[in-house]
Amino acid sequence: MANSNSENGGSRPSEASGTAREAVLSVRESSGPTRGVALVLHGGKSQSREPVEARHLSPARMVPFAWDLHRAGRKHGLAVWSLRNSVRGWNGPDMSPLQDARWALARIREQHPDVPVFLVGHSMGGLTAVCAADHPGVEAVVALAPWLNPATPTSGVADRKVLIVHGTTDRWTSASASLLFARRASAEAASMQYVALKGAGHFMLRKIGVWQTLTTGFVMKAFSESIGSELPLPADFTRLLPESSVQVTL
Repeated sequence: MANSNSENGGSRPSEASGTAREAVLSVRESSGPTRGVALVLHGGKSQSREPVEARHLSPARMVPFAWDLHRAGRKHGLAVWSLRNSVRGWNGPDMSPLQDARWALARIREQHPDVPVFLVGHSMGGLTAVCAADHPGVEAVVALAPWLNPATPTSGVADRKVLIVHGTTDRWTSASASLLFARRASAEAASMQYVALKGAGHFMLRKIGVWQTLTTGFVMKAFSESIGSELPLPADFTRLLPESSVQVTL
């Protein structure tokens, strides 16, 4: 078992271009018995066999989200696992980060076989989360500025609670493709909510507090509903994302 804030949660060897790569899990443990796990997934590139390093901006960008989730949930039994992919690229049919995510989900199930899992992914990690959501332990997905397109399958989020957040000035991934996906998947998902952040770009630098409040609030709400216990939500969450809302602009 990994220690809190450690990077010894395990590694998955992978072969790419004849050179070994490893995906790495960093585990922030819950204070007591683990009752749920949030798996945090970072972004990347369309094509790259370069190994991911902790210093790279894509994984570093998600560290504050992992911290915020851990602060909110640890004393209630929520552990936060952060995945650092083996390589930086999606790499076409290899879908490299999806393979890494499925390995991480298998590790979670080995250690915590009966707990709900909540996926949080940014950019390419948002695409990974949407595709990996078909794992039987997953109950909810937060996709932040996800890299989606009209061909992205909706089947992965069937019967899952989904939140998609996208900045209106994102020039790296398509907000319109995210909204189209939300509309296509709404009939299959257990719930689907879409938030457009006015003036926010891809890297979540503008309105970072809103990005984090929506993410942590959505995960904590889904966690609360899963374990049947009313847990505190971040201040302003219910104001920013009313329970009955489907599409919100902030």
